[in-house]
This record gives sequence, structure tokens and C-alpha cells, in this order.
Amino acid sequence: MKKNRLGSSELMVGEIGLGCMSLGTDVNPAVALIHEALDHGVNLLDTADLYDAGRNEEIVGQAIKGRRDQVIVATKVGNRRIQGQEGWAWDPSKAYIKQAVHDSLKRLQTDYIDLYQLHGGTIEDPMEETIEAFEELKQEGLIRYYGISSIRPNVIREYVRRAQIVSVMNQYSLVDRRAEEEVLPLLEQKGISVIARGPVASGVLADSGAAKVDKGYLDYTPAELHSIRDTLGRYVTDGRSLTQTAIRYALSHPAVAAVVPGASSREQLLHNIAASASAPLTTAEIQQIKESNPANLYKQHR
Repeated sequence: MKKNRLGSSELMVGEIGLGCMSLGTDVNPAVALIHEALDHGVNLLDTADLYDAGRNEEIVGQAIKGRRDQVIVATKVGNRRIQGQEGWAWDPSKAYIKQAVHDSLKRLQTDYIDLYQLHGGTIEDPMEETIEAFEELKQEGLIRYYGISSIRPNVIREYVRRAQIVSVMNQYSLVDRRAEEEVLPLLEQKGISVIARGPVASGVLADSGAAKVDKGYLDYTPAELHSIRDTLGRYVTDGRSLTQTAIRYALSHPAVAAVVPGASSREQLLHNIAASASAPLTTAEIQQIKESNPANLYKQHR
């Protein structure tokens, strides 16, 4: 599998990683799926302390035992469970980040995290304090690099300006091109990599996704989504399915170092991974696809 450097870091990530959120909580099949991914060249595993209240990190930790040197572990922080309260509270404070990292390390059964990501963020956050926490964790050797997982252009701009982030995880697909106007050009210019999540838009752009269209996606109507699927289908070839064409679209932007589609079955996982061996979209194909579906813009989430 092709590997790309993640920003200015020394991390070389396979262009197709594994978004672990969809693995579920049944340990044996989840671990088997991660092992299958690693056996087929995946080295980027993306999890978060939020997923299944830490259970996802525990499963990843169990799966990478004895294979830690083959894996780039990316996890996230910022969502805090407060005892006696329902749900999660947002807490990007230095004190919480430096506490939470130890919990993640314990669940992951590792001494260090390759990529520690702020799991969200708002423009009102104490950013200097947050950045200080990540920098201290680097100095302490508990994390190798840090980034943010955000779709908020204003927040991303501030971290680009103030911090030594190496990556931004951002939702990006043919039906969510919001980052193309404001975010991706800036990150490309600054040498900061994008890890693209949602390349098949919750299955809307998958081969078997026609039934999901009626549920809608962002502000698209079902009719618009069917039209987009039809457009994408024109670029399907004998060696590149609809799912793989959608993944190749997300990978086509030079700022994108990796995509992290989820998978809940071996068949789905291997089909996603096979996109790495499928033909990239040509410059002409990319242009034609873009012209058929004008980019949407960020109206909220500033």
C-alpha cells in the first residue's frame, strides 16, 4: 500500500487506514478485523476515548499486542465523562488532557501514542492552554505528534497559526466538499496533512448505499444524492467499484495523506483496502466530477 508522510512528522501512514469506531464492542471479531487490516498493509488505526466509553481503545490495545511497531495509533481527547451526569462534557483544559492521556495509554496498553488529536474544539476554547498540554506531552515522550479532529474552519485556522499540528482530521467526500474552499488549500500550503473521514458518506456513496439515500445526508435531498451516485458511477471501471471511486476521490486532493473508512465486516474491510490498488482518478475525471456537483460551503460550525 502506498504510504504518505503525515505533515512534517516522521510518521508514514498507509493511504487507507481503519476508522475503528464502527468495530463494535464484541472483542474477538473486532480484534480479528484489525489483524486482517494489518495483514493487508493498513498501519493507521484511528480510535478515541469517546468511542464506546473507552472500550474501543481497549479493543485496539488488545489487537496491537506484539505488533506495536507495525502500527500508528491515533486517538483523541477532549470529551469528558463527569460522574453522575449523562453523556459527555467538552473539556480542552490542560489539566484534563494531561490526565486523560494516561487513561488512554492504559486502555491501549502502550507507552506512547503516535498521534494525539483534540476531538473537536470551538473558537472560545483556551487554545494556548490546550497547545501547552500537547507540547508538554511531546516533551514527556507520551505522544509523538499531535493534531486536531475538526470541521470548523475558524478553529482549524487558529491551530494552524498557533500550534505545531501535523494533521487535521476532517470529514471529506464527494458530497461533503466543504473543506475544499477554506481548509484544504491552507493545510496544503502549510504542509499539514488531512486525514479524511467519511469518504463514502456514511455509506451513501457505497456500492450498496442506494437504500441509504432516502435517509438524506447533510442538506442534500434524496433526488440530489441519487444524481451524485449516478455521476460517480460514470467513473466506475472494471477495477474500481463505486465505493473505491469515492475513496479515490477523497485521496485525490494533495493535502490528503490518508482516508479512514470504517468497516464492520471482513468483506467491507478488504473492499476498502483494495481501493489502494485501484486506478487513481485522472485530473480530467476529478474536474468533471467537481463540475457535476458544486462544492457545498460551511454555513455553521464556524
